[in-house]
Amino acid sequence: MSESKIDSSELAILLTRLGNRAVRKAQEENRRLGIPNVYSKNGQIYYQLPDGEVTSKRPAIMSSPKASEE
Repeated sequence: MSESKIDSSELAILLTRLGNRAVRKAQEENRRLGIPNVYSKNGQIYYQLPDGEVTSKRPAIMSSPKASEE
């Protein structure tokens, strides 16, 4: 059985690609489910709504209690 060797820079590139792919998939799923994506830039929180609008105001869907908890 042969072992393939990956140096640390190749491993970093591979892990970055895999992480980016996972983030894009999660963002697409959030849009499909109507859930805002949340980002932080310079310490400020921003919300990207499913329609693409970006706002710093917390969306109502993020503040309301879950129906199962009512």
